[in-house]
Amino acid sequence: MNKPLRIGTRDSALALWQANTLQERLAELGIASTLVPIKSQGDLDLKQPLYEMGVTGIFTKALDIALLNHEIDLAIHSMKDVPTQLPKGIVQAAVLERGPVEDVMVWKNKEAKEKKERVIATGSLRRKAQWKSKYPKDEVVNLRGNIQTRLEKLHSNNWDGAIFAAAALERLEISQEVIEPLSDVLPAPAQGALLVVCHLADEDIAQQLTLLNDRESEVCTQIERDFLRTLEGGCTAPIGALAKVEGSIVHFSGGLYSLKGSEAKTIEAEFPIGEAKDKGKSLGLELLRSGGDVLMKEFKAAHE
Repeated sequence: MNKPLRIGTRDSALALWQANTLQERLAELGIASTLVPIKSQGDLDLKQPLYEMGVTGIFTKALDIALLNHEIDLAIHSMKDVPTQLPKGIVQAAVLERGPVEDVMVWKNKEAKEKKERVIATGSLRRKAQWKSKYPKDEVVNLRGNIQTRLEKLHSNNWDGAIFAAAALERLEISQEVIEPLSDVLPAPAQGALLVVCHLADEDIAQQLTLLNDRESEVCTQIERDFLRTLEGGCTAPIGALAKVEGSIVHFSGGLYSLKGSEAKTIEAEFPIGEAKDKGKSLGLELLRSGGDVLMKEFKAAHE
């Protein structure tokens, strides 16, 4: 009898939702599994801004180590947290069907939304830059922690709103009094998508996991992550990207922002899905040639 597959997961409520979703999908295929919770550095340090921690893959590294040491058989991640270059020995096995991609603003109340100068909380440079570009008079403060902790901080501090991923709130079935979709804010590359990885040597497991792969989600996230990799931005840089498929056409939007939101370089493109391979790279190079290279140099200099 085959042993149940060991699914590595962080132990936050959202990470466990992701792991349980994978476990249910595997059960539908007749594959038994068990969960192995593992703490990440990003979970242990909830005060320092992510972009100051100086570690790529802050939420995935502990799971990578467990996978490489064969302490687990597979891991599931929020794909936007995963470095675009997977560690040697770890392979992408499946991208599950993507959830909501957009960001949302959770306002403390209706009055806060109408104020002329507000205090907005987020731990993301991408969100901060795009918000400041629209509302330069607003103050943006750092916000870390799991979803529940961040909501508690919003309501216990003198803040007016906080920015979240819509997928996170939906998956945890969290409702708030005033939630505003931010359709004009470009999401993080691969936001809303879930990535399953396994060990390179576990070919049988990798083959089983291909049954869970959603091809459209795989194509779109690959374009977005190739775009991010070409800009050499990492998971914390103020870079947004979104690819969507309508019929046989991919619609892409990408953006790179200065830290204070005063400058932005954006790009849009449409192309047949059959021409999607390497499109993220070519679009990233085009953005760099149009002045994005200057913004990236400024970002890297500010974080050395």
